[in-house]
Amino acid sequence: MRASQQGHHVPVRAAVRRSRVLVDLWLIARPAIWLVSLVPFYVGHLLATRWLIAGQDACAPMSGRCMEAVTPVLTGLVVWGPLVWLAVLAINDAFDLEGDLKNPRKDDAPLVEGRLSVRGALVAAHVTAAAALLVALTVRPAFALVTLGFLVLGWLYSVPPVRLKDRPGFDVATNAAGVGGFALLAGWTVVRPIEGFPWVMAVEGVLVATALYVPTTVTDYKADLASGYRTIAVRLGPRGAHRIGLAAWTASCALAVALAATGHVFPHRTLWTQAVSAPVLVWVYHRFLGRAREPGEVLHGIAVASWAFLVPYLVFALMYARVL
Repeated sequence: MRASQQGHHVPVRAAVRRSRVLVDLWLIARPAIWLVSLVPFYVGHLLATRWLIAGQDACAPMSGRCMEAVTPVLTGLVVWGPLVWLAVLAINDAFDLEGDLKNPRKDDAPLVEGRLSVRGALVAAHVTAAAALLVALTVRPAFALVTLGFLVLGWLYSVPPVRLKDRPGFDVATNAAGVGGFALLAGWTVVRPIEGFPWVMAVEGVLVATALYVPTTVTDYKADLASGYRTIAVRLGPRGAHRIGLAAWTASCALAVALAATGHVFPHRTLWTQAVSAPVLVWVYHRFLGRAREPGEVLHGIAVASWAFLVPYLVFALMYARVL
């Protein structure tokens, strides 16, 4: 009787262990960060289609192309949400473990607590990267190539001997290009060939991504300093890093005004919105991030700046899609 009970508990324990691993992988993938790539992905899709909602014209009454239009976009959301982020963040956590052990913000991380091994994180990263590329290929080769570019940048950021995270300036450039450039391209190539992409919008995306990424290096400034990591905040100090972020933010606002004034990509009708919002956005960024040093303050400042940024870009989206 005892032997049969033990045999019954074996699959139960195995199921519990698998569940815990899945939960830990979910935590490593950090769902809260997926919007960092999905927002520019949406903008890229908007630029390619002039649709506020994927498939809005194809799904109109009497149209039979709804699933044909929506399926690639839904596939793209899976690729540029859970798949690419688990791939790049698992590899990052594996190679950052030594530093994370000294970082109070990472106390409950799966690798720090020992719930998942470095080998397990590396396996998850490789499997998920392969899955992301295979799924992306079902959409179109250009989309898979852009996805590969993002994954390569993510791994160059984390993996020695290149490890761009430890090279001031390159740490910012890698993240800005990945989120502000490749994610935007992904939204475009999920529905269209890369030809015709308005490259000036990639410049705008990289500037915005730079401005919003730089403050995140300030949140880990003390831990990175203790671990010997040479991020942009460690190299220049929090104030110097803020100047870089503010310069990129100001340049992105100026570029948006210039594009609206010339009617290039931005409808000319958005000029008044961009012109009025630009100084406000610069003030908000400096006001809420200029002196922010503690993680909570920095994250609050990023949130405030991001929400303020969405206002003129919502007007842009409505006018670009010809809703207004």
